[in-house]
Amino acid sequence: MDLHKEFVKAKRPCTDGFRWFLRNCHEGSDYQPLLDALVTAGRVADACWLLDQFGPTDAVLTVDAIEADAIVFAGTLEVRGNIEVDSLVRAGRTIRTGGGIRAGQSIIAGEDIRAAGSIRCDGAIRAGGDIKAGWGIDAEGELRCGGDLRAEWALYCSGALSVKGNVIVGEDLVAKGAIRCGKNVRAGGSITGAGDLLAGNGVEAGERIACRGHLEANWGIKAGMSILADGAIKAGESLHAKEEIRAGAGYGIYAGLIVQFDAWEASARVQARSKPERLMSGWWDGVCSA
Repeated sequence: MDLHKEFVKAKRPCTDGFRWFLRNCHEGSDYQPLLDALVTAGRVADACWLLDQFGPTDAVLTVDAIEADAIVFAGTLEVRGNIEVDSLVRAGRTIRTGGGIRAGQSIIAGEDIRAAGSIRCDGAIRAGGDIKAGWGIDAEGELRCGGDLRAEWALYCSGALSVKGNVIVGEDLVAKGAIRCGKNVRAGGSITGAGDLLAGNGVEAGERIACRGHLEANWGIKAGMSILADGAIKAGESLHAKEEIRAGAGYGIYAGLIVQFDAWEASARVQARSKPERLMSGWWDGVCSA
């Protein structure tokens, strides 16, 4: 793709960025070489703006490893080893690595982010498709995923966690913001959120489920230990906990919200160590044995 000044100007760039383009590429430039030049000049934000305007390509960059201040690539990054960047790694399509990914500011992909090792970022992680890590995921900012999110180890997110598909975590899932998932949330350890925990399908944890806001699932909620919320607890189907189920002060606990009356005993069951206070809806079935 040849980008000449009239083409770039039509996208209404900032004055400073357009002046840089005229000084350095007055005869025009191919798309990826221009992205590379902007990053080399320290104009990473301008490179990201350019990618936003002109979109991804089908190009594939295959390398052994990446160690840089930043990288912005319009196509797919195929890296056999690790990616280590001081600020940002961004691909118009997929980021795929046989090792881990480490970035100081952001990790962004238009499609998938897939790492055989860990994914760690001191800022936000965003992908239009799936995010999958063979080890753990650690984001100091928000984490947004347009597909499924999977971490074989733990997942830590210092901001909000937003996933359109399923969330599957082998160990603990911890978010210091709200957790919003379009399908299922499942963790082998505990699930802990500092805001609301909202799931389009079900929520299941091998240990404890706890959130500082409301806990809602359109299907069931199941925990190997306790189910705790500072707000209301709402399940479309059943609630199961080996220990206590407790909502916040002044809030109720609701099960079976999408269950027909004829299936109430089978699909709206509530099981815990003791009957929860303020159980407003659901079939109390006694102590949970499994």
